[in-house]
Amino acid sequence: MASKGRVDKCSFCGREKMDVNLLIAGIDGHICDRCAEQAHSIILEELKKKGSFDLTGIKLMKPREIKDFLDRYVIGQDHAKKILSVAVYNHYKRLVQRVDDDEIEIEKSNIILVGETGTGKTLLARTIARMLHVPFTIVDATVLTEAGYVGEDIESLLTRLLQVADYNVEAAERGIVFIDEIDKIARKGDNPSITRDVSGEGVQQGLLKLLEGSIVNVPPQGGRKHPEQKMIPVNTKNILFICGGAFDGIERKIAQRLNTKVIGYSAARETDRIERENLLQYISPQDLKSFGMIPEIIGRLPVLTYLDPLDKDTLRKILTEPKNSIIKQYIKLFELDNIQLHFDEEVLSYIVDKAVEFKLGARGLRSICESIMNDAMFHSPSQELRSLRITREYAEEKLEHSHVNRLKAG
Repeated sequence: MASKGRVDKCSFCGREKMDVNLLIAGIDGHICDRCAEQAHSIILEELKKKGSFDLTGIKLMKPREIKDFLDRYVIGQDHAKKILSVAVYNHYKRLVQRVDDDEIEIEKSNIILVGETGTGKTLLARTIARMLHVPFTIVDATVLTEAGYVGEDIESLLTRLLQVADYNVEAAERGIVFIDEIDKIARKGDNPSITRDVSGEGVQQGLLKLLEGSIVNVPPQGGRKHPEQKMIPVNTKNILFICGGAFDGIERKIAQRLNTKVIGYSAARETDRIERENLLQYISPQDLKSFGMIPEIIGRLPVLTYLDPLDKDTLRKILTEPKNSIIKQYIKLFELDNIQLHFDEEVLSYIVDKAVEFKLGARGLRSICESIMNDAMFHSPSQELRSLRITREYAEEKLEHSHVNRLKAG
């Protein structure tokens, strides 16, 4: 309790009670609202400098736990999930490893995922991002060109990672980068190019130093480098790179290597057990080289795995089972308007059949559903409906008059 005649004032700035809006009393002092706000700003700045990616208190998730998390959002692809789970687990172990002079230093194992469009390569990467405690970013290889040409420099990959890490270089240096559409930078033939291939072989050459591990000068705001721009040095030694691509047509390379044919019955007897519907499972680094990837970059992506093509059963599960499945999303959207949405079982089978027909994988499910549901989403909020049932006849009618029906494979 303050003594008689004593004036309460802030112990930090010395302002008296009458000069401030609020004076908070403590055990042996006071703090005013202005000093409290300033202290809060200082704390935020210090936390930002330190970064939110502190590995000291992180519990390592076992590979099985990582795969169980992926199973909640991604249907199938067990082989690819196991590969990714082990890679992420080993990446965490590398980050917490204390390297002594007599210890063995664990090297990183960059990954390359090969799979048809719509099989879940990018979805796997985004799902991993949900659970990670390290900076994670997804970048597109199609915009990359050699330095000096229209497009983005290879270093822009690390600019994205820095931005995710709030420009905390130490945190960014232990992050994960998913490079999508890696097949789009393949050179135009199996032989080295005699002319400039500025968005193909040239980009592959530029990626070598990033994948293997070196100190790279990164423009903090992205864009082209110029002498007056301040660069941030980033060591890529501990950055895990996961690459994904459809590699459209690589099945022919695999078939040639296996001395078999994708279609026909004239294969040799020893190749009878080969599953011609899923040749990607036999992919090897040699096939990537034939496709147009240079040997140096293949060597820096030692873990090669594939994603299975999606059959009807898998597509049906994708439609309804994951935590954020397409059907659950539509039900939630209508629920926000107090409308109970119901899909007949025949409708779900019809959507899956059309997705297989269009050959767009899981992406086709979304396009088909949008075409069927668009009119209902337009009219229902104004009609004050309590419930809505989607029948096969309704779905056929809406899809028949939509532009999506033109996607039918010839």
